Amino acid sequence: MPSPTSNTGISQIRQQVMWNRLIAVVEEQAQTLLRTAFSPIVREAGDLSAGVFDLKGRMLAQAITGTPGHVNSMAESVKHFIAAFPPATMEDGDIYITNDPWKGTGHTNDFVVTTPVFRKGRLVALFSCTSHLMDIGGIGFGPDASDVFMEGLFIPMLKLAERGTFNHTLVEMIRANTRQPVDTIGDVYSLAACNDVGARRLLEMMDEFALEDLDALGEFICTSSERAVLAEIAKLPKGTWTNKMTTDGYDKPIELVAALTVSDQGIHVDYTGTSTPSAKGINVPIAYTTAYTVFGLGCIVASKIPNNAGSLKRLTVSAPPDSILNVQPPAPVLLRHVIGQMLPDVVFGCLRQAIPERVPAEGASCLWNIIMRGPAPGSTSRYAYNVVVTSNGGTGARPDKDGLSATAYPSGVKGTPVEIAESIMPLIFWKKELRADSAGAGKTRGGLGQTIEIESAANLPFEVLAAFDRVEHPARGRDGGKDGAPGKVTLASGQAMRAKGAQTIEPGQRLVLQTPGGGGIGAAQKRTRDEVTRDVRDGLISAETARKDYGVTGEAAE
Repeated sequence: MPSPTSNTGISQIRQQVMWNRLIAVVEEQAQTLLRTAFSPIVREAGDLSAGVFDLKGRMLAQAITGTPGHVNSMAESVKHFIAAFPPATMEDGDIYITNDPWKGTGHTNDFVVTTPVFRKGRLVALFSCTSHLMDIGGIGFGPDASDVFMEGLFIPMLKLAERGTFNHTLVEMIRANTRQPVDTIGDVYSLAACNDVGARRLLEMMDEFALEDLDALGEFICTSSERAVLAEIAKLPKGTWTNKMTTDGYDKPIELVAALTVSDQGIHVDYTGTSTPSAKGINVPIAYTTAYTVFGLGCIVASKIPNNAGSLKRLTVSAPPDSILNVQPPAPVLLRHVIGQMLPDVVFGCLRQAIPERVPAEGASCLWNIIMRGPAPGSTSRYAYNVVVTSNGGTGARPDKDGLSATAYPSGVKGTPVEIAESIMPLIFWKKELRADSAGAGKTRGGLGQTIEIESAANLPFEVLAAFDRVEHPARGRDGGKDGAPGKVTLASGQAMRAKGAQTIEPGQRLVLQTPGGGGIGAAQKRTRDEVTRDVRDGLISAETARKDYGVTGEAAE
């Protein structure tokens, strides 16, 4: 059998087979987490990450299931675990845990669990995973905190288990600091279990391929991926391009300013000029800023290259420490996705100046998570339920295709099924449908948002912890394409609600959410008559919009 380090064609094929097997291993790891998680945002929407790392802390493979914010920031968190628990001190059966926003995935509601893997008494790899827990105390999963201490239990780098024995003191501390102890503790064990499954599958793989360690395979993966990314970057024009985006912010607009530089060494994005931190919890730690920035770059530049330490190495990010994209502790960060998930669109605004034929228009971007909590019949708890219903608006138009409707890009999570939401909360969803005329008109139009109406199914109020954006500053069209429709947050009576902050919906009132549409590309008059007619027939645009925006009149617009 050829050595894994040899350069023969057969050896390279063998390494590629092992690489693919490693990706399958971490996908099974992620599926274990998905199927055993208690929080619906994980088991129904897939808000998680899973991956395997070498002893240097390099991510060798990530699961296909998962979100960029978790995966790419988790890639940095493993390095922090190694610094806190050097490999020489690790023992079989140890498990490490943290939710430190600056050493984890950006806010305290994400737990990161890392497990060392031993083979024949020798440390060979580390498995890590992340999932979102619905409640870890504090004021709840909303943007209203003024510092991280209000945002719930903060767990530094600690041992969840030592040599196979769980740290029951830590487990009880976690249990005592959540309104949902069954779900929260269940999710902790789910995280640990998925790493165990990954470890078992890895050891089976190593036995099958007669591997004593992952050193040679890791070098092959990282070197091949880095080389492939550099080859793609070499095809790009060299230079620096800038872009600015205004988002709603909490109580005042936020300016996101980027300068993107393409060189022979890689791509660097610098956010100098971006707004200073907010007083409320929409600030972003640099790890999360980096995660979504490099994801946006990867979508355009390296979409067919597996995500790992090698493919990420040549994509770098910087932001001033006094900016909202590199906030310092103890700033509040619980809703960091509101700003962080805008960053692919910011990056796209730079890249479209260099390669417009490959870059979409702006979309809804940040998730319109419907965070609801309240009492339930027969319960004495003020917060008998605390649930996130994931939803989103439309993505931006693509140069040669329309945008996607009601699609969570860039987060990648699935929408929470209404049936699941209604089964765990005393609420009824009266409407959940595409929002006609919300797409930005263009030669290729944006994706549509949604209209969602929610009411208490009992004679009880409920709270919505609003964290919505693109209400004041909608997704912009380009090259003559029109902007997407802004989002709206109201009651069915027409009363306007705040787009951010905790608010109470009284019995008999309906919360109405209209999520934003994506921007269009190109002049709407260049869209074919058949395409406009089809959109009218399908109820995506009205006859009035067909006439006003597309210039299509007569029977085709009716």
